[in-house]
Amino acid sequence: MDELLYIQNRIYQIREVKVMLDRDLAALYGVETKVLNQAVKRNIRRFPSDFMFQLTAEEFSFWKSQIVTSSGDKKGLRRPPYAFTEQGVAMLSGILNSEAAIDTNIKIMRAFVAARRLLSLSATHDRLNQIEKAIEHLNEEMNDTLADQNDINEATRAQLDAISTALAELQMKEAQKPPRKRIGFV
Repeated sequence: MDELLYIQNRIYQIREVKVMLDRDLAALYGVETKVLNQAVKRNIRRFPSDFMFQLTAEEFSFWKSQIVTSSGDKKGLRRPPYAFTEQGVAMLSGILNSEAAIDTNIKIMRAFVAARRLLSLSATHDRLNQIEKAIEHLNEEMNDTLADQNDINEATRAQLDAISTALAELQMKEAQKPPRKRIGFV
């Protein structure tokens, strides 16, 4: 499992894609980076731009600052590395056809799957949090609406009470008036 974690720590997010760099792959396969890159160049048709790309100078500079290297020239970082997507790593198994390469490739594929699973779980957790917040918001709105309805009900009761009181007063005034004289023949 430590090896899986080691591999997962070498999966980077570049151009919104999960990739592994040529130097890390070469180390895992037990070959020099230039040997790996030469094998790729001999089989370049197998590596379209969505399988492999070279980092731009800006991406390279940002990546170097992220790994905090003090002397890039001594660490094989003279030029921007090639980045291999999951499909590119799978394609490497076809051109590096040794037992060690096949075993390493299987481990790398498992690391990509584990990373994708973690992202999926994270997205599910985020979605559940969003749903929970939406429910809380709806509960608050419902409580506010009920409070408003209670205010409306109290106002309506007060108005109905005022109307009932006014009607009662009118009835008392009518009852206190002397009877009217009838008009017409008696």
